[in-house]
Amino acid sequence: MTIYYVLFCVHFLLFSWAFYNILYFGVKPSKSLSWILITFFFPFLGVFAFTLFGINRRKLKFFELKETKKRKNYIKKSFEDKKEKHLEVLDSIKAKKISSLVYNNTNIPLKTKNKVTVLKNGKETFKALSEAIKNAKHFIHLQYYIIENGKIFSEIKELLLQKRKENVEVRILYDAIGSYSLSKSVKKELKDAGCYIYPEMALKFGTFLFTLNFRNHRKIAVIDNNIGFTGGVNISDQYITENTPLGIWEDAHIKIEGDAVCSLHKSFIKDYFYATEEDLSEQEKYTASCPLKSNTKVQIVSSGPDYDQSVVMQQYLSFINLAEKSICVMNPYFIPTFSILEAFKIAALSGVEVTLLLPKKGDSKTATYSMFSYFEDLMKAGVNIYLRDDFSHSKVIFIDDEIASVGSTNFDCRSFEHNYELNAIIFDKDVTAEIREEFKMRKDLANKIDLETFLNRSKTQKTLERLCRFFSPLL
Repeated sequence: MTIYYVLFCVHFLLFSWAFYNILYFGVKPSKSLSWILITFFFPFLGVFAFTLFGINRRKLKFFELKETKKRKNYIKKSFEDKKEKHLEVLDSIKAKKISSLVYNNTNIPLKTKNKVTVLKNGKETFKALSEAIKNAKHFIHLQYYIIENGKIFSEIKELLLQKRKENVEVRILYDAIGSYSLSKSVKKELKDAGCYIYPEMALKFGTFLFTLNFRNHRKIAVIDNNIGFTGGVNISDQYITENTPLGIWEDAHIKIEGDAVCSLHKSFIKDYFYATEEDLSEQEKYTASCPLKSNTKVQIVSSGPDYDQSVVMQQYLSFINLAEKSICVMNPYFIPTFSILEAFKIAALSGVEVTLLLPKKGDSKTATYSMFSYFEDLMKAGVNIYLRDDFSHSKVIFIDDEIASVGSTNFDCRSFEHNYELNAIIFDKDVTAEIREEFKMRKDLANKIDLETFLNRSKTQKTLERLCRFFSPLL
């Protein structure tokens, strides 16, 4: 009897703690109610799950770790550029609104002197990245969610080792979860050659529960502050090898040359400071802007739990709400929040042509079933949905054939609330037209979902969709 009484008291104390934090720091009433029920009816396990997945990091100051405070302070320092008077060069009111939203959320200004090269798949991306590394003179900075052993990383590793012999600085950041398979021997080989390689969001005793759910999902490469790469491509053979369950992962990336590379690099510098406490921001060679005569306008969007707002979700919402003619989306994990779902429906019902190009199958059955659960509502509102037979890992949205976004951000709660993400907004009709051509080619090879046929899918399929949708906040 005594042990049950003790367990009850402990459960009551833990539930009270969770209830207080849900009540005062929760965001959505429906989500808060769900967590209250979970923490009450599942003793200990429910509180543990809430600690891992339910903490509202932006508002709950008790769990604002020393590292998180450090990141927030460093954001102000690393992105201290004043708002540049370039909004007048943007062609439309919607472009100005999007740019202002990003700047007011992140302090990252619009950059106007750039050249952007669209890299349509992993093969093109690795070729361009390898060429840039070969030509590096001063430093090579790489940051990826996934770096894993294989043909691609072996080739890049050999290039990096060669550049170290030429006294070129090499710094590498990788996510501790995403790159869990990266072998210790490879990391040691790089370190022994003088490369600086560190995990981002390392799983440490004492902070494990508060960092496990917050991953660094960014993909950044900066060479000599002249060339930058970002998008959805990781360092993995999945982008070149057909002999995988999903075949070759198709993905979009971009190469940036010009003054926007400086903004891209500052995001790396901030994350590097967080991982190592080494401050690179005081050295001009890492922060000097390199504008080109080209005039493509680019704005970097950095987002994560260390920002006060859900920056990338607001960016996507602004795209959807401000579109006048068309919205086109390629994304592998389309599990929209309520606000995103309603925005798509409103756009379609308002006469905007909305087209979603999504993969028929994915690397997570739960995520795929959850994604399918949103299709009926969207199609009834007039949204066009096409399913690709190959696995599309691209994270692309463009509107009115004028403004495009390419980056690391998925259309799901994890990217919006939990992950550190990065997108590049391209305010250029020519670049957007190139992206649209690739989109059209992929769409023509895909299968459009017919609403009437979709409504007749099996009850088993519908049940699985609804069950998996329940877990969408965790996906």
